[in-house]
Amino acid sequence: LLFFNQLQKDLEEVKELLAKATRKRLRDVLMTEKHKLELEIKNQPPPKPKDVAEEDKSSLGGYTVKINNYGWDQSDKFIKIYISLSGVQKLPAENVQVNFTERSFDLLVKNLNGKNYTMTFNNLLKPISVEGSSRKIKTDMVLVMCRKKQEEKWECLTQVEKESKEKEKAAYDTSDPSEGLMNLLKKMYAEGDDEMKRTINKAWVESREKQSKGDIPMDI
Repeated sequence: LLFFNQLQKDLEEVKELLAKATRKRLRDVLMTEKHKLELEIKNQPPPKPKDVAEEDKSSLGGYTVKINNYGWDQSDKFIKIYISLSGVQKLPAENVQVNFTERSFDLLVKNLNGKNYTMTFNNLLKPISVEGSSRKIKTDMVLVMCRKKQEEKWECLTQVEKESKEKEKAAYDTSDPSEGLMNLLKKMYAEGDDEMKRTINKAWVESREKQSKGDIPMDI
């Protein structure tokens, strides 16, 4: 729920920036980011019944931090996620827990410098082997090793990322460059709140007024 609320706040801020942006390149970047956030919010899984890992988290004392920064790599057999955590090698091994399912994993690091750290990956792009997956504790780093069920290359980590890339490509892959932008504007208008609709309407009216005055070329 906390992660979902953070996504909503990120989306609202992107909308505010879009309302103020005037440069086409900046608006394109912001609209792409807005689309990604909307897709990620849409694909958030429903709350799960409390399992052992969730009970562990709820019983933790101290401040819990959600990990958002990571690196990843892959080999023929593994997806490798690198999480930097200063001093993690000093913890007892049982303080670093990873719970795997066929399409997800949860990382929980307990009592590191007075804080607890969590990371959740849902909707992994392809199935993984729960039995073959593991974690390794290195100097200032946790390495999560997801064993691929099939030895094939992953183009990204999650299904959400894949869908986002495909929709972005479809939106921009047109013979007319302005059509791709118009498609995104139409989507924003259809899914936006009243304030977003007013912002888009205002920008459209101002653009038409400038065209009629000859301030900008008519083919823009």
